[in-house]
Amino acid sequence: MYPIIDAHAHLWLHQEAIVEGKKIRTLENGRSEFMGEIRQMIPPFLVDGRNTAEAFLANMDYAQVSAAVITQEYIDGMQNEYLLKVEQQYPNRFFCCGMVDARKPGYYAHAEALIAQGFRAIKIPAQRLVTAAGRVWLTEKEMMDMFRLMEKNNIILSIDLADGAEQVAEMKEIIAECPSLKIAIGHFGMVTREGWQEQIKLARNEYVRIESGGITWLFNDEFYPFTGAVRAIQEAAGLVGMEKLMWGSDYPRTIVAITYRMSYDFVIKSNLLSEEEKSLFLGKNAEAFYGLKNLPQLPYIKNMSE
Repeated sequence: MYPIIDAHAHLWLHQEAIVEGKKIRTLENGRSEFMGEIRQMIPPFLVDGRNTAEAFLANMDYAQVSAAVITQEYIDGMQNEYLLKVEQQYPNRFFCCGMVDARKPGYYAHAEALIAQGFRAIKIPAQRLVTAAGRVWLTEKEMMDMFRLMEKNNIILSIDLADGAEQVAEMKEIIAECPSLKIAIGHFGMVTREGWQEQIKLARNEYVRIESGGITWLFNDEFYPFTGAVRAIQEAAGLVGMEKLMWGSDYPRTIVAITYRMSYDFVIKSNLLSEEEKSLFLGKNAEAFYGLKNLPQLPYIKNMSE
């Protein structure tokens, strides 16, 4: 059995953030105040709202997921301190991204500090940089200086982009300026939005990969077994090659609607992909890209309904 690796998941002890002037904060029973609404952010049995490494490991072990890349998002608040401890405690299970606040100047120094602390990747939720109030360009001087620093130190850029081709030209400029910078683009290019293929085509560059975190919520209207998502994976593979694509779950938000295993087994159960394509997409590509080592072999545990 090939390793299954989740290239896009989240952890936090408490949500506390303001995005575009709107508050996000943890409530109870898995709910959060989210930008003017009450949302079921995580499963209701996580009553204290703590989305911990230990709870995720229990899900990973049951679903036979060997390792996960922990990314970040401004809507969850800055989780650097917690994630550094998580990676130190579980080094063969979690690869954690640090995050800077690129919405205001001064983040270059923060990136330097995160690299010095030992983070091997830095996350930019770039879709949050395009707002009605203004825009932070990915090609501004401080940003480009940070990308050069990351390239020099072999630090991976984890990035989510705005819909379609909105930020693709900026990404092309970054790739041209920093050709050895390793980049993982999230949300499968916002696959259900017009022009998503333009984000995918960025992976025609040697060090760029696409991960599918959030693909099940993007195809939520279709729902399980997400045949449209599998066809999108096929289309993306036709554009850049299956070796450039990685599975991601967007845990824990996605498991409010489905189980964690369901966030990848629709790929395993599909007859549209070959076994080799499945093994590359679900684990081998991420294992190589992130340099993951000593991955555990997890047994299948029958549940009580079997």
